[in-house]
Amino acid sequence: MADGHDRAASVFGNEQDPKVYEKACRGKEGFLKKFGDDTNAVYHLRATDTPAIGGPLGVRSLAMAAGGEAAPALDLLADAAAHPADVTTPRAVEGAAGKPLIVGNIRMGFGHYRISMAMASAARAMGYTPYWLDLASFSESTGSKVIAYQNKLYSMGSRMSQAVPPFNAVVWEPLNSEGFRKLSYNAGDQKNAELLVPLFRDIPQDTPYIGTHAWPSQAAVHAGMTHVVNAIPDNWPMALHLAEGSIHAVQTPGAYLGYKELRGMWPGHALKPMPDDAIAYTGHYIDHELVANIEADCAARRARATGGGPVRYLLSVGGAGAQSELFCAICQKLLPYVRRGEAVLFVNVGDHRKVWKELTRKVNGLSIAAQLHFDDFAEASAFAQKALTKDVEGVHAFCHDDIFAAVYSSNLLMRASDMLVTKPSEFSFYPVPKLMIHRVGGHEAWGAIRAAEVGDGTYEIDDTAEVLAMLDSFQADRGLIATMCDRIEDANRIGIYDGAYKCVELAVNSRV
Repeated sequence: MADGHDRAASVFGNEQDPKVYEKACRGKEGFLKKFGDDTNAVYHLRATDTPAIGGPLGVRSLAMAAGGEAAPALDLLADAAAHPADVTTPRAVEGAAGKPLIVGNIRMGFGHYRISMAMASAARAMGYTPYWLDLASFSESTGSKVIAYQNKLYSMGSRMSQAVPPFNAVVWEPLNSEGFRKLSYNAGDQKNAELLVPLFRDIPQDTPYIGTHAWPSQAAVHAGMTHVVNAIPDNWPMALHLAEGSIHAVQTPGAYLGYKELRGMWPGHALKPMPDDAIAYTGHYIDHELVANIEADCAARRARATGGGPVRYLLSVGGAGAQSELFCAICQKLLPYVRRGEAVLFVNVGDHRKVWKELTRKVNGLSIAAQLHFDDFAEASAFAQKALTKDVEGVHAFCHDDIFAAVYSSNLLMRASDMLVTKPSEFSFYPVPKLMIHRVGGHEAWGAIRAAEVGDGTYEIDDTAEVLAMLDSFQADRGLIATMCDRIEDANRIGIYDGAYKCVELAVNSRV
């Protein structure tokens, strides 16, 4: 409420039902009673090196300073000046000069971290110093405790949705497609975001800021920040993602119209739309390293496909560890191709070591065939780099306890892969051929629709037998991979993958 507007009471001039507002207020008060009231606490920040991505992406992390209120306040501009970036990319912006740009995020699954990495990568390539602000990482603060509590519930629901079909049909799918869509849902989130404001005291309010989840975006607006971009991840309009007072970036033209009109967010009500300056179509949020190498990587894929080499599959298991049974079936299907030298399998289980154990327990021969790349990010990075130009064979498994290495390993492996096997999450928008398996949550369906219409991925396949048949098709008809590469290059020529750069431009040049 930095501008005096209670954002839980109305959204873009659409007044919430008084009962909805009262419920939101009660929810906030409940969290204050549960986790404590730190509204007047003085938290100071410090900037630190970031594991795994600190070097390649130049990312600095914002953490809690030791000493509490007695600690010195962070001088963000001075820290950025002390860590100058030597940037020579064609995307570098005159006058950027290493100035700070904050990427506000939370870890909820891997998706929001991955989008954050894309923003940080683009910022670095354009000459800015990216700062990582994970609002779930300040465990002593009330706001972070609330995020952890809600994230635990979401992860549990995500896993249950895959294990218990009736729960998925009756609860999870409707919640993720229609429940989060309702305008009333935004009221509670806005009230809860007020609890995060104390974490912003050291941050100059005119610092460019990109939120990759609505909560960090809402929190920044409540804290009075003036250059906030809210990078909406989903292709399905949901009030969950609204952060009035920010510029809402969307990845697709369809999402632009749906969000601008607040489509279906209050059934039976004609809602006032977003003003023009509150929303922008940017394109897909993709790392600079991936965008800059699209032509080279697609050329390498075509050469492997037409030359009769093995098809390289990347299986990236999400943060919730869901869909393990399907991944088991996929691995079992591909192993005979691997043994014959007709396929290569990369499996990144992120930081879920137990998922790898389950795969090896259920998939006969997988553990014998696999070379492990565990908890050695430098070695995994070297392998991914080598795979760009050298032949590889067999099964390669990746697992890192460090969250940054866990997430970024898939980004590194993506360039050397011919087919990414993924649910239609944030990966739907990436410039790599994709086999889209069944979604986890109804909202994800629209990511697969986008990939299918761009042509850089399949439609969503929700039947295991059909997924396995599609693998046979990719093995038998290498032209399918080449055709997807054609579509990736077409999309690249018209800037579809430039969304992260455009978000940085909006955050630097636009005031909200």
